Amino acid sequence: MKEQQTILFDLDGTLIDSTEAILESFDHTFGHFALPTPPAEKITAQIGHPLDGMFLSLGIPEADVWDCVDVYKAYYRQISRAKTILLPEAQQAVQKASEIARLGIVTTKTGKFSIELLEHMNLMHYFEVMVGREDVTHPKPHPEPILTALTKLKTDTKRCWMIGDTCMDMLSAKEAGVTGIAVTSGYGSRSQLLECGCIVTNNALDAVLSIRG
Repeated sequence: MKEQQTILFDLDGTLIDSTEAILESFDHTFGHFALPTPPAEKITAQIGHPLDGMFLSLGIPEADVWDCVDVYKAYYRQISRAKTILLPEAQQAVQKASEIARLGIVTTKTGKFSIELLEHMNLMHYFEVMVGREDVTHPKPHPEPILTALTKLKTDTKRCWMIGDTCMDMLSAKEAGVTGIAVTSGYGSRSQLLECGCIVTNNALDAVLSIRG
């Protein structure tokens, strides 16, 4: 049965809370370039998008975006493990999911940083594949990240679920032809997620239990 099912997880807002690390890294980056840091709510509203898109949305000129991304990543890597926590019941969700399915991570975070975080949290060994921003040309909501994960797993879209916390996750799942299950533990509101026409649950554990039936 395990080989017949696949569960893919988003990371931020689905399994982990790295809000503190993200906000501090943006503050450091804007300070590095002697720019005022945008309000926290403007930054958190962009979480889930690729970093380059986040900086563009926060007013950084396109010519300067990648310099900002480089500064951000260097600082984030220094602080991320100390300032990132597992969301409530996330560990149980992963453990129970591993009993019924093959697991993967599909995130817009940098994959190598995500691996370091999950190794620090003693969860990486549950996952067979990690698809990060550097692994695709088109990030979520494009279907490419999910399809890339399935290709690496050498499986198809049958009996596959994508668990995430934003409409980008759900749109990516829909376009890839897999079932999306949304969680309200992260950055998307319940009303936004319901508008995506997907299953909506409280957290990753509830999502996994809905798959277990």
